[in-house]
Amino acid sequence: MKFFSPRSGWWTTAFFLLVLTGGFQSVKAESDTTSIDSLKKQIKLLVQDKQYGQAAQSYDYLGRLYHRLYGYNKYTMDSYFSSLKYYSLMGDSLGYFNEYLVIGDYYTQDYFMQDYAEQYLKKAQQYFERTHNMPKVIECRLGFDNIAHYREPMPPSLMTHLRETERLSVQYKQAFSQAYALNLLANTYSRAKRPDSADYFARRSLLISNRLKVDWLIALNYFYLGLVEQFRQHSLAAIEAYQKSYNISKVENNLGMMRELSRHTADSYSRMGDYKKAYDWSLKTLDFAVQFYTSEQTKSIRLQELDSQIKTLAVEKQLVEEQRRNQNVLNSVLVVGLIISILGVFALVYLRRQQKLINHQQTVIAQQQFRQLELKSLRAMIEGQEGERSRIARDLHDGLGIQLSRIKLFVEAHQDELPVSVKDPLNQFLDEACTETRLISNDLRPYALSTFGLLPALEDLVQKLNLVNKTKLVLDHYGEIPTLGDEASVMIYRVVQELLNNALKHAQAQTVTIQLMVSEETILISVDDDGQGVNFDNLQAKGNGIANIESRIAYLGGQVMWQSEVGKGTSVMISLPMQKLQKTEDQTGIMDFSPHS
Repeated sequence: MKFFSPRSGWWTTAFFLLVLTGGFQSVKAESDTTSIDSLKKQIKLLVQDKQYGQAAQSYDYLGRLYHRLYGYNKYTMDSYFSSLKYYSLMGDSLGYFNEYLVIGDYYTQDYFMQDYAEQYLKKAQQYFERTHNMPKVIECRLGFDNIAHYREPMPPSLMTHLRETERLSVQYKQAFSQAYALNLLANTYSRAKRPDSADYFARRSLLISNRLKVDWLIALNYFYLGLVEQFRQHSLAAIEAYQKSYNISKVENNLGMMRELSRHTADSYSRMGDYKKAYDWSLKTLDFAVQFYTSEQTKSIRLQELDSQIKTLAVEKQLVEEQRRNQNVLNSVLVVGLIISILGVFALVYLRRQQKLINHQQTVIAQQQFRQLELKSLRAMIEGQEGERSRIARDLHDGLGIQLSRIKLFVEAHQDELPVSVKDPLNQFLDEACTETRLISNDLRPYALSTFGLLPALEDLVQKLNLVNKTKLVLDHYGEIPTLGDEASVMIYRVVQELLNNALKHAQAQTVTIQLMVSEETILISVDDDGQGVNFDNLQAKGNGIANIESRIAYLGGQVMWQSEVGKGTSVMISLPMQKLQKTEDQTGIMDFSPHS
């Protein structure tokens, strides 16, 4: 094994853990929802009394409370942006740009928001450099260094920049910033294949972190020390370090950190030959991965910037309405003045007609822009969902799948050395784990869809569901399906998959029939079952699954009709325009989330 080799992938894990631990902001908030409710009431009173300075500080504290409760989440960002707004109303530049720093640092926790993080950090650093606020300048420098860890290849100036930041932290007596800079140096030297230096800086950072009682940084340093011990072939010492980090992460409910620690613990047990514990920790890795990537809190933050733009547009629309109301008042005054002259009356009528036309045009333009942003938000949500499915599939295939295969090959190579009472159950456990990993990976991103297209993927889906369900599934298609865009293929596949899952779960049907009818202008899709039916007049029957189906069909410019009677089954008819589905040059590469790409 080569230490810190890119082929081992552990240093990329370190980058990921820097994100999961939440940057370098220290959060000292009570994880108590009662405190949140009480604070929100206090903020409402402060805003009513126009005490905007205290309201801004309270919103910032509210964001930290949300972070303590939920980790990386949308509610924290909403609170930070509200704080930014009231600092602006107060004209408090220090508070305003400090909030820029907070937002920029928070955005570094999400790979998809790195550009926004740099924008906020850059504006904050420019202000603090002008005002010679060096502690804040140091925080900004650490934010940029944290972002630089994601880049490949590693920037040559990163080590020099971090050493200068650590020197400034000592000079200005910023102990926390010094500890974090040392931690980043440990990671940087790890990437540079210098394990002794990595161990040195990690232990220095750990010493300061223990003194300051910064739990997430303590956990991260123990993780690095475990990796160094594993390189030195001290698997037991590595497991002890991992366990210390895991215990802290468990208290903090840091799913991402626990996932990586479980994976490396499994690897260490495997190297020691304790395959039972290696298997148990591998299962924990899989469980934490599914929990983290399917979390709504993880996905919702990526739409924050688009939500902010939509809110800004709503404010602009409100200003247009206010201007129009003011114009109407002015017109009323002009009417009274122009009664004296018939020419004035005609002029007033003409002006009013022109103004109404302009207002109407502005309203139409605003509505169109609002609709475009809604479509962008929907597209971002769908692409985010598919992207996360594919990333999970890649993690399972390239990470856990390979690890399980290595264990299986090792067991097969040493079968003669194992007693039958151990060999047979162990082989069975490994086969079940490999099969379960492949099934989950294929469900998240079907290989047939990205390789052979929509129809073979649907046929593969029906075949697999028929193997594990009593309900008989039948797929018929009429007409030749042209080459569809990747985006359209994924959306249609997910819609049919959702409809089949609903039918199998709720319909209690004997047979479910799927039909695809293709013409030059449209694709018609019907899914019919002979089950117990459902009353669609009951609003509670329309859950998230149906709403998700309708939003995807609407995005493709299609229509969906639901017909069902209690005891007579359910029929779903979908109509999609062909011109929005076919693959064009502009669509090439869109939503190409193959787990093996």
